[in-house]
Amino acid sequence: MSYLNQLFDLSDIRAVVTGGAGALPSVMAEALAKAGAQVALWGRGTSHRVDEAADRIAERAGAHGRVYGFTVDTATEDAVSDALARTENSLGLPNLLVNGVGGNRGKTAFTELDVETFRSVFELNVLAGLVIPTKVFARRWMSEEQPAAIINLASMSSYVPLSGVWAYDAAKSAVMNLTVATAKEFAPAGIRVNAIAPGFFVGHQNKHLLIADESTGELTERGREIIGRTPLGRFGSFEDIEGVTVFLASPQASQFVTGVAVPVDGGFLTDNV
Repeated sequence: MSYLNQLFDLSDIRAVVTGGAGALPSVMAEALAKAGAQVALWGRGTSHRVDEAADRIAERAGAHGRVYGFTVDTATEDAVSDALARTENSLGLPNLLVNGVGGNRGKTAFTELDVETFRSVFELNVLAGLVIPTKVFARRWMSEEQPAAIINLASMSSYVPLSGVWAYDAAKSAVMNLTVATAKEFAPAGIRVNAIAPGFFVGHQNKHLLIADESTGELTERGREIIGRTPLGRFGSFEDIEGVTVFLASPQASQFVTGVAVPVDGGFLTDNV
């Protein structure tokens, strides 16, 4: 086995990717599968069918028999515990958790925000998207003395709030905070916790905010502002997230890395005057 294969081979990784049928999590899942991991996609099965996503990723990654789909609502602790047991029956005890559940709903002035919407977005990103799966997995890993890793999905709004998306801002800053806090608490158990902070990637949730005309590629005012503040001069492509996913998942490549968030943002956070 070559040096690079030794460094990034994930054949000993058994990963759970929550929100696994979503845009970025599915790309992360595919990258893990391409590097040799067994991968279980977890999804609610509402917007996307998780089994179809699993089949698609297995086909693209050449990973038939190594990608599974499970329907689970990560907002419920009992459901997560049950899904972990079902997952273990299929591929063994996972040793990697990718917390990919998240999203936003709308953009508004603070004085006009709907409190129930705020609560649902915050709970989606923080409780379902991090706290509940992390609690269940870490507790099980510690009981088994199983070294493991967690990758959370942070955001540019983890660093600087984006205008009008109040709950998302609050939630993603919490994701960053909890990444650091759990990294410290879990380190003695051999559990690494890191995050990826994607810049601006065009997906189904934000396309209308960034692209004015898909046929011409004309950007909205917000889209132009973002590109103007991104030194590499483009939005992220989903493939841009693959390398950092494999790096953070690999115990050989990142065994001394914990408690950090890696921006994948084209330099957006370097913007200055």
